[in-house]
Amino acid sequence: MKATSTTETQTGAPTVPAPGFTPQQLFRKQAAGEALSPNGEDNVHRHVLTVLIDNTIGALNRVANLFSQRGFNLESVTVGEAKDPAHRRLTLVTTGNDRIIAQVLRQLSGLIDTIEVDDLTDEDHVERELCLVKVRCAAADRAALLAIVEVFRANVVNITPDSLTFEVTGPTAKVNAFIGVMKDYDLREVARSGRVAMRRRLAFEH
Repeated sequence: MKATSTTETQTGAPTVPAPGFTPQQLFRKQAAGEALSPNGEDNVHRHVLTVLIDNTIGALNRVANLFSQRGFNLESVTVGEAKDPAHRRLTLVTTGNDRIIAQVLRQLSGLIDTIEVDDLTDEDHVERELCLVKVRCAAADRAALLAIVEVFRANVVNITPDSLTFEVTGPTAKVNAFIGVMKDYDLREVARSGRVAMRRRLAFEH
């Protein structure tokens, strides 16, 4: 008799894998975060991707269309000049299981404008994000607010009679925390750049 195994969904309810899978297939599907049964859910997580492309008309659209065609939501897209002015470097943040993301990476590599594609999710890398936050603040309350902002090493970039605008940079978790604290005040406006990311070490460093 063929052995069967059970898994649990995110709600904790047990599910039975669809019949016909070999133990090797079950292992590969589970490792990729795919559902093992028709009523199961894929185990998706956030991926941070970098793409180096030629600076040509339509190159960025072709990358974005590839994700939209697959039904992926891009949480963050950051693009700017690379070391070579003829190239552009994109940092993309999206969610999906490992198998689907691997397919997307292969398709990205096949685009005519693509020079290099890298998934930094499980690699040692540096992430940074820039955020501008405007808070309504009376002159009498500024000293107390500035003392709190100092904890996050944020900078004041604009002052009006009834508001302060702060600039904060750092990992996304730090930016989220700063915005969360500012919500306790009269938060008026938020502008975020999206993530930029880079491997922490060069390939030849050990």
